[in-house]
Amino acid sequence: MVLQSSLKNCRQLSCILRTPKAGFRSTSGGLIIQSVSNDVYQNLAVEDWIHDHMNLENRQVLFLWRNSPAVVIGRHQNPWQECNFGLLRQKNIKLARRRSGGGTVYHDLGNINLTFFTTRKKYERMENLKLVVKALKALRPELDVCVTDRYDILLDRQYKISGTAAKLGRTTAYHHCTLLCNADKLVLSSVLKSPYKGLKSNATPSVPASVKNLFEEDPSLTCEVLLDAIAEEYATQHHIDHRITLINPADETVLPGIGNKTKELQTWEWVYGKTPKFSVSTCFNMAYKDSVLDVKVDMDVKHGRIEACNVHLPEHWLPPALCSELVKSLTGSKFCPKETTTLATALLRVCPQDDELHSRWNLLCENMIMLM
Repeated sequence: MVLQSSLKNCRQLSCILRTPKAGFRSTSGGLIIQSVSNDVYQNLAVEDWIHDHMNLENRQVLFLWRNSPAVVIGRHQNPWQECNFGLLRQKNIKLARRRSGGGTVYHDLGNINLTFFTTRKKYERMENLKLVVKALKALRPELDVCVTDRYDILLDRQYKISGTAAKLGRTTAYHHCTLLCNADKLVLSSVLKSPYKGLKSNATPSVPASVKNLFEEDPSLTCEVLLDAIAEEYATQHHIDHRITLINPADETVLPGIGNKTKELQTWEWVYGKTPKFSVSTCFNMAYKDSVLDVKVDMDVKHGRIEACNVHLPEHWLPPALCSELVKSLTGSKFCPKETTTLATALLRVCPQDDELHSRWNLLCENMIMLM
């Protein structure tokens, strides 16, 4: 497969992609694009840009991309329900919310992402997945791979190697799917396991599945080999040149306004604030000196902010007035450790200078933060 990346070719791509939607040049056929970036926010922004600005009436587009470690949740999902924030922070794994629905996926450089763009009328994800299977079979005819009714691709009839999601606009649509080549399965399984208890939500839940890398089946099936095979099959089916055009998601000359789309996808308001309303009702034990204290916490969270909060603990352990101040401060604040830590620290400054009281306060706040 030929990679097209010269300055001349970038200008040609700019002619195809740039200018307002109404002014797009009518170039028919298909286009295969591959991102040179491994940043999840930039690559998701490219999807948004093509969906919003590109005239797909006489053209179909395949977008190929890979990300550095990231967890990507569906448009209508609750991240606290889907992943382990402690591990995400520990391993410096990014969290992103995409525009499409569906479940949560783990991305790293051993995972391939494919986005198929068409008009809404021509949208057909089953055909796209069959194309991927055909490409895999062309590489290794003995591979036992098939598409399920849930639009997953299974290996050996039991291991999920590809999940799928889509966004249907008024006139355009896209279907994207993953393909597990050589992803870190240990990290995948650990970060996609929520430790949070007592969480109630109407958000779309993910469906757990056993997974396997294609590399485990055949070490010759590298990401590069798979990308080339899929691009070649796509080109064959759409009667276009077997050529991949490299694209830089940070290039405003080719994708005007792409920077703003990337920034929006990184905002707290998008990643967390779009979470459907949920509640937390849980109990935890606090070991302090020679005693163990039972604490009950109830919270309602809307748009990622604490709408209502109650903390139940014995009056003798912490002055009721101080506990009330904590509840009052939390109400309306972001449901996140950083903001709660800031609030707790500020309240501690106005507490009486009592080491015992400060120790108890810090212990309570630490446990509250662990709920987030």
